[in-house]
Amino acid sequence: MSKGALALLISGGTENWAPLRWRVRFLRVCPGRPVALIPVDAVDAASVRYAAVWKPKPGALSDFPNLEVIFNLGAGVDAVISDLTLPPVPLVRVAVGDLTGRMTEYVVMHVLMHHRRQGYYAESQRAKVWAPKLQWAASDLRVGIMGLGVLGRDCAEVLARIGFDVAGWSGTWKSIPGIKCFAGEGQLGDFLARTDVLVCLLPLTAQTRGILSRRTFAKLARDGKLGGPVIINAGRGGLQVEDDILSALDDGTLLAATLDVFATEPLPPDSPFWSHPRVTLSPHNAADTDPDAISLYVAEQIARHERGEPLQNVVDRAAGY
Repeated sequence: MSKGALALLISGGTENWAPLRWRVRFLRVCPGRPVALIPVDAVDAASVRYAAVWKPKPGALSDFPNLEVIFNLGAGVDAVISDLTLPPVPLVRVAVGDLTGRMTEYVVMHVLMHHRRQGYYAESQRAKVWAPKLQWAASDLRVGIMGLGVLGRDCAEVLARIGFDVAGWSGTWKSIPGIKCFAGEGQLGDFLARTDVLVCLLPLTAQTRGILSRRTFAKLARDGKLGGPVIINAGRGGLQVEDDILSALDDGTLLAATLDVFATEPLPPDSPFWSHPRVTLSPHNAADTDPDAISLYVAEQIARHERGEPLQNVVDRAAGY
């Protein structure tokens, strides 16, 4: 029996994420299996049993009548499940150790930069000023993680090991040893009130869209060591109300913001985020996972499926993640 074809529907991408490079990777890890980059390569649509995608055009996946599994090449699946024509087959999200580790690196780095006041010391260096300040202990800084999936849990555990006072919040109840957990709308206010640095790793759903708003910022702790609350968004751009972030930074509701994601990407040259003195930004690369690890993960999932074993990390479309 011949192997079903794997179709690649990948929008954009630079360097290692370029579509042509994905084809090379999948040909290497799926020996003997037809791999077609759509729309560059010709393929018999009826032969396609698997699709690996990143932000495919709406309706594109409905062209394959025998599709069995869709693999999303990134952690966020909102761009896929928003397609009303999406075939009713399992949608699998990426969950590899490399992605988790890189996200934790990013979050820990930026929490530490705020905690150790690296912005102040960078300015002091430029001004050639030797002016050390009193440094409080990690246990004096309250970090709150919004989103306690695989990524949020790992970040919370590592930050707690460093010594930070860590709590977590999610839409549904989670339990993590050593981490105080909050859940649901009813406990969101209590969670925010004890948070100096708010880290957002939520999936983008109808319930979470725009959650990083002035209403949320106003509930953050204002009695912490930093002198004001800080937000770090490494989740999705749709989680944040960008005008609210800018106005909250300008009027002191927020002390600072670290942003890896934006409503429009690439970030337009005229965006005020580029030059805002209280903003640290990065080009959506907080968890810029090794594509080789992702392609191997997809190949292993296909092998599991063809052995009759259950797929891992299947998305709950109703929940949105």
